Amino acid sequence: MEVDHPENFPVASVLVPKALRAPLGIIYQVVRTAGDIVDEGEWSAAERHTRLADFRAGLDAVAARRAAPVHPLLFGKLAGVVAQYKLPLAPFYELLRACAQDIDTRRYADRAALLDYCRQSAHPLGHLMLHLIGAATPANLADADAICTASQLISFWLEVPADWKQDRLYLPLADLQRFGVTEAQIAAGRVDDNWRALMAHEVGFVRQTLVRGAPLALRIPGRLGFELCGAVHGGLRFLERIERADYDVFRERPELNLFDWCVVAARTVVMWLSRRVGVEARSIEGNA
Repeated sequence: MEVDHPENFPVASVLVPKALRAPLGIIYQVVRTAGDIVDEGEWSAAERHTRLADFRAGLDAVAARRAAPVHPLLFGKLAGVVAQYKLPLAPFYELLRACAQDIDTRRYADRAALLDYCRQSAHPLGHLMLHLIGAATPANLADADAICTASQLISFWLEVPADWKQDRLYLPLADLQRFGVTEAQIAAGRVDDNWRALMAHEVGFVRQTLVRGAPLALRIPGRLGFELCGAVHGGLRFLERIERADYDVFRERPELNLFDWCVVAARTVVMWLSRRVGVEARSIEGNA
């Protein structure tokens, strides 16, 4: 599970209400610990699955309201948060399934398979956040899913070379075949018209997905809603940077500089004050 990528929802920002910082920190620690089982250490795949099974036993203990056999302090804290905020445990189990999938699955046949992975790896954090603030309505959950999916896919497009080094490829194989891109080309970091067409296709889908979920930010009140506006426009700005790099994510990872963050801040304020997503304007600084 790629928990080192940019977060789908705010976790530790100063804009997050003070009362939520502690429970969010505990949730993040649980997610981070599970993610470390997948990516850290020198364990074999079998050993990682065994450790995930032990971790699942900890969740089972929280569900049964008994002491956890592993990480007792961490799961004890989680049990307190779950009880206080009446959080469902299903999102945590979904995250564990995503962790197990990351151990064994290195390729995704098509977009449907990749989106199913995002459903397990990205959606749970959005669901937990909405449950924490008492806003887990069907409409909000659906929009959160769109934002979380888009955020996860953006991180994948930014990290193609890094993921490749770990023998992971999140670009759907069906799309590679459709646009005539081979794994050998990705290994060589070769950017040609086929690669640009593929990435334009992927970026376009992500932009549509992110914009579809963006109205959620305007329904969440207060500082959290404002920060979610920023997350939306931060994601959109990353997509613009990929496009401005002519889809070359190999030579240099697209990053946001100070000017970019000023653009994100300006767009965030405009969105919050106008109560409109307002992404039809491609860029406020022209072709910079």
